[in-house]
Amino acid sequence: MAKQCDYDILKLDHQVCFPLYACSKEIVRQYSPFLKELDLTYTQYIVMMVLWEKEETSSRVLAECLHLDYGTLTPVLKRLEQSGYLKRTRSEEDERILTLTLTQEGEELRKKAVNIPSAIAKIVGLSQEEFTQLYQLAYKALSNMESYGTKT
Repeated sequence: MAKQCDYDILKLDHQVCFPLYACSKEIVRQYSPFLKELDLTYTQYIVMMVLWEKEETSSRVLAECLHLDYGTLTPVLKRLEQSGYLKRTRSEEDERILTLTLTQEGEELRKKAVNIPSAIAKIVGLSQEEFTQLYQLAYKALSNMESYGTKT
């Protein structure tokens, strides 16, 4: 018969997944008032961040950048296009390729969003060094998990 201590590993306090999950939910919640002013969801916001950086990209590259599947991405892109922030066009050479281009309205939206990262950083309350460490560790873990998934 197993002793209680044999199950200590199953305690919530021993799981790295839980604080990551709870933190992820909370940070998205903290973004909400800022994004509400822009009439964006968090997913729409991260799509726009990629477009603000690249100005034009394919839906495939966008999906890879954001770790999202097409089923999640398609309605988000449609809504952003309806809002006038991006234009979706099919490649004439290959209809499977969907090109996304930032519009002038999308560029104007960037000006309204420019202060969001610093506001969130203040709420999170980490030093620049701590932010850098957290960012690096999170991406290292993500990369390791993605690599592990391809081995099995």
